[in-house]
Amino acid sequence: MVRIDKKATRLYVLDTNVLIHDPAALYHFEEHDVVIPMTVLEELDKHKNGLRDIARTARQVSRTLSELTASATFDEIRAGIPLPGTGQTGRLRFLCYSDLKPLDPLEDSPDNRLLAETCRLRDERPDASVILVTKDINLRVKAAALNVPVEDYRNDRAFSDNDAMIEGARVYAQAGPDGAGLWESLDVEVSVERIDQQTCYALTGALPDDWHAGMLVADSDNGADFEAIVRECGGGGARLELLTNYRHHAGVWGVHAHDSRQNFTLNLLMDPEIDLVTIAGTAGTGKTYMTLAAAFEQTFDQKRFERIVFTRAPIPMGEDIGFLPGTEEEKMSPWMGAFHDNMDNLLRDERDGTTNWSEGATRQLIGSRVQIRSPTFMRGRTLNDTFLIIDEAQNFTPKQLKGLISRAGRNTKIICLGNVGQIDTPYLTANTCGMAAVVERFRDWPHAGHITLKSVERSRLAMAAEDLL
Repeated sequence: MVRIDKKATRLYVLDTNVLIHDPAALYHFEEHDVVIPMTVLEELDKHKNGLRDIARTARQVSRTLSELTASATFDEIRAGIPLPGTGQTGRLRFLCYSDLKPLDPLEDSPDNRLLAETCRLRDERPDASVILVTKDINLRVKAAALNVPVEDYRNDRAFSDNDAMIEGARVYAQAGPDGAGLWESLDVEVSVERIDQQTCYALTGALPDDWHAGMLVADSDNGADFEAIVRECGGGGARLELLTNYRHHAGVWGVHAHDSRQNFTLNLLMDPEIDLVTIAGTAGTGKTYMTLAAAFEQTFDQKRFERIVFTRAPIPMGEDIGFLPGTEEEKMSPWMGAFHDNMDNLLRDERDGTTNWSEGATRQLIGSRVQIRSPTFMRGRTLNDTFLIIDEAQNFTPKQLKGLISRAGRNTKIICLGNVGQIDTPYLTANTCGMAAVVERFRDWPHAGHITLKSVERSRLAMAAEDLL
């Protein structure tokens, strides 16, 4: 927020929202001391009751603090409790003032008491940099106005503000300084071989730094002559495998790719070696449409999966309409408009524009294999032989998305769809949401793949609205 000249000794005062956001935040300040004010302990006590995530997290933080203080004497607590696992000299300190004076002319509130405690600690420790760490933007503004050193908690970010989420593709169309293509741009030796009826390219030499397993390498965005997935990368070598061309005859449930990124998407969705697929892109890029086509193809035609489970975060774009009647699936139905729209398009007979299956046995069969589930009730489940689709993944926190992905059992494939530029959940940003964390953490895992779609097929009205409103 404000440029801080930090001294060698630093005391980080943590706000309640930091501990609730990341219960392990105590251990992320390396050799520096962590300070927990009494105001924060009181707020944790208020939040601990209930069954919501915030209550469970508050109880987890309280248990952590209890374990750290259980075997410590009063003198050791006053001197600072060593934080295990930091590998350095970081200590946990508690801040308690019996004669704390409020800051004039501010009224008495938890935020203002926290500011007063930080200011007093700063005055008592001129030898150290006392820094308030909070996720509350308004509190950071107030602290800056009062000349209190303040920072956002940045350890939860999958990447920095100056970076962006990886695209999952490297296109070498006219990439070289002289308009050279793919092979002219790479300083590598190439050998071609056939492995299990697949054409593979073994590369040795100086590979680009941004290459990773599960990414697309192509020589054009559209109409490419060479499209391959990176199966292995590292140690001065890489192995590329040519993609199946889903543009024309070899479609997926009647769906065909229009460019290299969509073709790569269908390859990831149909690849039995890829267990986790993350697909990003703006509205109209075909994320849900292609995913449902691959799900139907592999469930009903290839018999690879027994069921399709579709879930998403029930986060409203506007005002909440209140409680919904019915079963779990009926309650989730209003949130599944994208699912129903794309399923109708997939089942529509393109010859006459009618939905011939809407009343037939085929739609009933599909309905029996497709389950719409709320993420609220996923805890404790193990999904076997399942094609799990997580829509609007950018609205989940990293912890929530971890809880969903860890439900995967035998022969389960998970697809995360989302757009980090369209987040409706409060307190999440493009670099702290669950989708960004999943993409970054699974970047080098050979059984995961990510792609950011760019081609948009939208009506003139939708495109005009984007430009004019």
